[in-house]
Amino acid sequence: MVRGLAPATALRGRAATAAAAAARWCTCRRAAVAVCLGNLVAALLVARALYAPGTFASAPNLLDGQVKYSKEQMRWVEESIRIRRAAEPIELVQAVKKLRKAFAREEKRRKELPLELKQKVTHEILQRLRDLGENRNTTEQRDAVESWRVEKLKYIRSSSTQNLSNFGLSSEESRMLKRALDFNWRMLLEDIGLWIPPAVRHFEHDDKPENEQEEEEIVPGPPLPPECNAELHTDYGGTAVRWGLTHHKESAADCCQACIDQAKRAKPGALKCNIWVYCPSEYGCFSPDRYEHKHQECWLKQLLAGSGGAKESLVRRRHCVGVGWGTWFLYSGWIG
Repeated sequence: MVRGLAPATALRGRAATAAAAAARWCTCRRAAVAVCLGNLVAALLVARALYAPGTFASAPNLLDGQVKYSKEQMRWVEESIRIRRAAEPIELVQAVKKLRKAFAREEKRRKELPLELKQKVTHEILQRLRDLGENRNTTEQRDAVESWRVEKLKYIRSSSTQNLSNFGLSSEESRMLKRALDFNWRMLLEDIGLWIPPAVRHFEHDDKPENEQEEEEIVPGPPLPPECNAELHTDYGGTAVRWGLTHHKESAADCCQACIDQAKRAKPGALKCNIWVYCPSEYGCFSPDRYEHKHQECWLKQLLAGSGGAKESLVRRRHCVGVGWGTWFLYSGWIG
């Protein structure tokens, strides 16, 4: 009997637990559905509040197929049109239109001249330049081309139709060529590919008075004794007694003294210094040889009688300018 009651009691407990769980599940589901419905209603209300008034206010009235705007809407449209016109760059638009018209005219003029006529013009100009000869400067070449243009214009204006036909030009081609030579000359040169660089002329401004004496250049270091016979901007030749590449002195006076001392100590039949060359510039000195001559080089040389003397100062200065040097120079002198 007791064994029969125990299973029944267990079954009733399980049923009660299941019923309680089902009740709780139904309650949660109802709460979730209620929350979702509330969110949906709130979203609809917000959307209506945001979009419905603007849409209704801005929507035009449709009566009999015609669009009608309110006075406020018309005022807004007129105001926007006025602002857009005020902000429009009228001057820029007009300038662009003028440029387009000018480019269109130029392009039309370019196309008017036939290719065969351009080739004739090219051959004649090239022949004129060949007749001018080689080694001509740009000014002479430009003058030759300009003289050809003037002669051709004069010939076209003065010739009759028959003469032009003998030349190989029809009346229409002569008219187009005359217009190109007279009004579109630069454009024609661009079309045939002829370009002559402009001549650059350099004028040296000399505002120094005529009677003013040249400033004496200062020799760095101690003054040179009279027996050194120093000459500026010269480079004496001769046989090297001491190579300046490895023989440096502090000043030109020291270099001259080294030449004097070597001449005194020289043995009979040996090379004896009678010429010295010194480079005083800290940037080096130019000489037309394969060596790079640096600051304080002191060359001791022997110059035999009748073997030549110093190079001209003008040549030396031209060499210095040619390599970009300014007033840097060599000192040379002989011992006497």
